[in-house]
Amino acid sequence: MSTSLLRNILEKAVNSDASDIHIKENSPVAFRINGEMVVSDYTPEGEIIERFMEQVATAKQIEDFYKTGDLDVSHLEDDIGRFRVNIHRQRGVKCINCRWVKNQLMTVEQLGLPDVIREIAESTRGIIILTGTTGSGKSTTLAAMLEHINNTFAKHVITVEDPIEYEFTDKNSYFEQREVGIDTISFASALKHVLRQDPDVVMIGEMRDKFSFEAALQAADTGHLVITTLHASNASQTINRILDFYEQSEQAPIREALAVNLRAIISQRLVPLAVEDGRVPTTEIMLNTPMIYKLLHENRLGKLSAAIAGGKNDGMMNFNQSLLELVNSGTISEEDALEYSDNPEALTMNFQGIFLSAGDNQIIG
Repeated sequence: MSTSLLRNILEKAVNSDASDIHIKENSPVAFRINGEMVVSDYTPEGEIIERFMEQVATAKQIEDFYKTGDLDVSHLEDDIGRFRVNIHRQRGVKCINCRWVKNQLMTVEQLGLPDVIREIAESTRGIIILTGTTGSGKSTTLAAMLEHINNTFAKHVITVEDPIEYEFTDKNSYFEQREVGIDTISFASALKHVLRQDPDVVMIGEMRDKFSFEAALQAADTGHLVITTLHASNASQTINRILDFYEQSEQAPIREALAVNLRAIISQRLVPLAVEDGRVPTTEIMLNTPMIYKLLHENRLGKLSAAIAGGKNDGMMNFNQSLLELVNSGTISEEDALEYSDNPEALTMNFQGIFLSAGDNQIIG
């Protein structure tokens, strides 16, 4: 796109392999490197931040920023890379967060993800939800799944993003990528019309409310594959987050619709590598097997975690099972595995060769 006033900062971030850049008026710039915050010795003035905003955003976007206090855009810095940019105010001053989007699309194998994720991406219909906290690698995994589709199938893929992160080049599939605020006025408008555009696959950058979920549900219910993301810590919480979009009296039919249309939930966390810099994903995978369908149908959501733990033969795994594999392969340390576990006590027993049966809670092995 251009050369911006923050070029030197962006270049330093890329050279340092930083995932994020934090810029605040009259404060030192900070970088997130391997998950840790590192403060630099450079302090930009407020005028630079305002001028940068004018370089990367349209007049309408800037007008909206002064009304709302928030702005999301994408920015391509010549010869450096693409960044997802959020500009916001705090205590009356402007702040910027830039997330470096590594345009090199990585495969499922290169990311160290389970093979079953490729099989999930090959689904012909249903809803696939990728969950995790901010910075957990959801977008990278989603991009790897879409690129697998691109390399393998002749599909029409439409993405609705705010902003666009990874750019896809047509291979076997035909891609259309729509950015909210530039190509469409809103998620609601784009999703209202998407089924008239003959898609096979619809990617919704983030499921934010019940409207976006209902649009995903309608697309899946009419025979399309929908891939989306949601902020949740694990598969069970993902179901509860969706239900929380609705009043209590509305939740039963939504749960039924999930039971019918859900294909999989992939939850992800990034754990530091044991012997070198960098992080590796650990995953929880819930597939809509007959058992999961039954639990959703009967509103026995408290049993989902046990069903995931006991569904290894179906391709499912929980975080402890994933963490144990990474420890056994020497990829991560036991200490870090325990820190990222939902149930460190059970994982400690697993390290000792003791496993609780998901079915009857008896100790086996």
